[in-house]
Amino acid sequence: MTSEQQREPVRFDGQRLNIEDVLALAQRQRRAELSPEPAFRARIAAGAELIERLLRDEGVVYGVTTGYGDSCTVNVPPALVAELPHHLYTYHGCGMGRFLTPEETRAVLAARLQSLSQGHSGVSVELLQQLQLLLLHDVLPLIPAEGSVGASGDLTPLSYVAAVLCGEREVWFKDERRAAAEVFAELGITPLRLRPKEGLAIMNGTAVMTALASLAFDRASYLAQLATRLTACNVLVADGNPAHFDETLFAVKPHAGQQRVAASLRADLAGAPAGASHRLQDRYSLRCAPHVIGVLEDALPFLRAQIENELNSANDNPIIDVASGRVLHGGHFYGGHIAFAMDSLKQLVANIADLLDRQLALIVDARYNHGLPANLSGATGERAPINHGLKALQISVSAWTAEALKLTMPASVFSRSTECHNQDKVSMGTIAARDCLRVLELVEQVAAAMLIAARQGLELRRRVNPTLALNERLAAFEADLADRVALVVEDRALDADLHVLLEAIRAQAWELSA
Repeated sequence: MTSEQQREPVRFDGQRLNIEDVLALAQRQRRAELSPEPAFRARIAAGAELIERLLRDEGVVYGVTTGYGDSCTVNVPPALVAELPHHLYTYHGCGMGRFLTPEETRAVLAARLQSLSQGHSGVSVELLQQLQLLLLHDVLPLIPAEGSVGASGDLTPLSYVAAVLCGEREVWFKDERRAAAEVFAELGITPLRLRPKEGLAIMNGTAVMTALASLAFDRASYLAQLATRLTACNVLVADGNPAHFDETLFAVKPHAGQQRVAASLRADLAGAPAGASHRLQDRYSLRCAPHVIGVLEDALPFLRAQIENELNSANDNPIIDVASGRVLHGGHFYGGHIAFAMDSLKQLVANIADLLDRQLALIVDARYNHGLPANLSGATGERAPINHGLKALQISVSAWTAEALKLTMPASVFSRSTECHNQDKVSMGTIAARDCLRVLELVEQVAAAMLIAARQGLELRRRVNPTLALNERLAAFEADLADRVALVVEDRALDADLHVLLEAIRAQAWELSA
């Protein structure tokens, strides 16, 4: 992203946004702008006016003149209609677990603002402006991560957004946890009084799972590239055979993502020695790396489409069709596409951890690493016997990989019947997204450990083969690693190094694309 693009706002005008727009807002690289165009604002206002007209005509609208969910048969007296949306977010204030991070919370606000900007939710322009203000001033509702079954949308977590819009509950502002009312007073923001359908419109949607999915997609995409780079390093460390990634070989199996991974490995290994002449085939974790990473690469475009379609959808209930004057009752809050995307992604990413774990097991084992010291220890001479190199690191990688693999059980198959059997088939999309983020965290830890192993292994291979030369692309990467992490000669705690590298991974510090 150029500096000029960074200065351009992300405009909410009912047109499509992409995952990168959400990321830019989540990371405070760009600001949110609600379209000032009269046509857009008139279209938004028309939905709210239709609700008001139906109320004047004594029409029946779910969640406006009725109770919620299974209570839709309960008629709400006209004198109490205005109080109903405030009761909705009040009784849903039962979230638990960790709070969403600031980045995750900004993504949630962006996802909800984008959905409501489609103009089919019956909300006022003022509500959209209030969401925009939260993003502009970085006033972040404290949103507990747990409590959503993914239909009727993310009701409980989004109740914390609704409450904050009205000046209630707590926010994260300028690195402090504070009462929303205090921050609003400080900034001169007037708390909202929600119109009849607005509580339902804010809460009855898929914004939390979609936001988390957007962040997960970006992290997974980078991990695919990083795993490819690490594989190239490990081929060299293991004195492997670069011919396994031959262009002609991969031309006969036309999976585009797999071919991209092989092409990137060829670029990284251009000019590398052919490896031990007596070994025609390396073990699968090296030879089949494009086939493992390539599944993730090939799935990413499909997963992007599902996430971005959800991001750009009106996903609450009921839907307001101003053109026909109808209120359409349906189930667009059901997060099945996000649930499938996240259940799929966490399996694909966990497989990356398993691949890297197997590569590490090869290069630390003196029986299989073709002439390198056991555990990639850098110690020599009389101190060698008491030094253990990366022995414990390999154990930790195994633990992180096992935990990641354990979490690949799909959340979407655990639908529960809730709310007096009104919500009797639910998506579990938000749980799937949280699981996916945890898997990503574990796999990033594996990747951080593999960066230490790559830095260590390349140096030790050079001791065995002083003529080993890396091409400019890989040499620059090794030099950067050497700047970040010292060679492990005498045993030392590696947790500080892991944190440094983990931060670099999450900042996507290396340009890795072919």
